[in-house]
Amino acid sequence: MTPPNPVQLHFAIIGCGLIGRKRAASMQPGQLLYACDLDVARAAELARSHAGCRPLTDYNEVLADPAVNAVIISTLNGALAPIALAAVRAGKHVLVEKPGALNALHLRAVESAAAKTAVKVRLGYNHRFHPALQKARELADSGALGPLMFLRGRYGHGGRKGYDREWRADPKLSGGGELIDQGVHLIDLAGWFLGDFPTVTGHAATFYWDMPVDDNAFLSLRTETGQTAWLHVSCTEWKNLFSLEIYGRDGKIAIDGLGGSYGQERCTYYKMLPQMGPPETTVWEFPAGDGSWALELAAFTDDICTDRTPSPGLCEGIRTLEIVEAIYRASGFPVNQAPI
Repeated sequence: MTPPNPVQLHFAIIGCGLIGRKRAASMQPGQLLYACDLDVARAAELARSHAGCRPLTDYNEVLADPAVNAVIISTLNGALAPIALAAVRAGKHVLVEKPGALNALHLRAVESAAAKTAVKVRLGYNHRFHPALQKARELADSGALGPLMFLRGRYGHGGRKGYDREWRADPKLSGGGELIDQGVHLIDLAGWFLGDFPTVTGHAATFYWDMPVDDNAFLSLRTETGQTAWLHVSCTEWKNLFSLEIYGRDGKIAIDGLGGSYGQERCTYYKMLPQMGPPETTVWEFPAGDGSWALELAAFTDDICTDRTPSPGLCEGIRTLEIVEAIYRASGFPVNQAPI
């Protein structure tokens, strides 16, 4: 497949809720051809803000239009993989929101189909594109931390009244609870910095909410060389929290906040001095807001136009879901293994 010129890329968004609207806001005029949602009013509302964009309720009409080069899928978890599979079979490039599927088996089906049609599939892990995470990656890649030793991550929110009656509490729609919701972001970030985790231990539990899925999960992930990611995700945090700390032999990085209710985004670098003692400390603050959606869309566009393998793509998405499934099995939560 010959990659189209960037100015000729035209998109469709399938799923016009909060995340779909964030994706649409990152597009240039004339890029968005369709806004598709089962709720016609929601599709029409999004389409009105983009000249030339048509609202639809049937995604098959979107996939049948040869003018559409790529689709962004931002539906509930249960619909992500079936629509992604239909899209890649139709020859469309795909940006599918995390976690990409209810289980790894479904993503493998998408991977097999994408190999046949030579399309690009990127997993929507936008946290990689937050400015504090980008700065952290720059520092780690520069060698400022020295060899990495371990990583500690916490991510959580307080829920809201009726949270346990929303779609995220229904495993048929969500695939699980807090681990497959916010937890996959931490697993993805841990892998981004440390690599693969052949050793997976931990457990998930339901401490507070009246629902058949987990509201907390605790993970210890280890690379072949013993580097460890220690992660906790929670929807009983009560005050929204994001914290990721990366430790090397020569220094440490702490990322705090994601903006909004999570607090101002900040990256702090602690440089170990030869005499040890208090480290040399540098702080970057990012008050300007969340530009991750636009950066991720630009990366997806580059994937298509330069014939680059997306990262994170299906390979990373499958590994993340395999970790989720291992924790669920160890904790007695059912894992949906029905074919897509």
